[in-house]
Amino acid sequence: MSISAKLADTENELVINVAGRFDFSAHQDFRSAYESLENKPASYAVDMAQTTYLDSPALGMLLLLRDHAGGDNASIRLINCNDDVRKILVISNFGRLFTIQ
Repeated sequence: MSISAKLADTENELVINVAGRFDFSAHQDFRSAYESLENKPASYAVDMAQTTYLDSPALGMLLLLRDHAGGDNASIRLINCNDDVRKILVISNFGRLFTIQ
């Protein structure tokens, strides 16, 4: 499991990359990726191109990110999801809370 983050060129979007298993062991690294910024970006993207596994604690971490980003007013995209990850997100109705691409 590996979590990395960088501001997009425009610095209006924080892109968080999740590689490997996205489970409770990623909790601290995932939160640090967005809480450590001085200025809150306008939007967020969680890149799951290299995510191999997603469980319920990971769904909870995404909800914590959403709360941090502004709740109902948050702009968060879940991008590059493989079929298995996308299926979990769809079954969990996360399409109502996030933009899944």
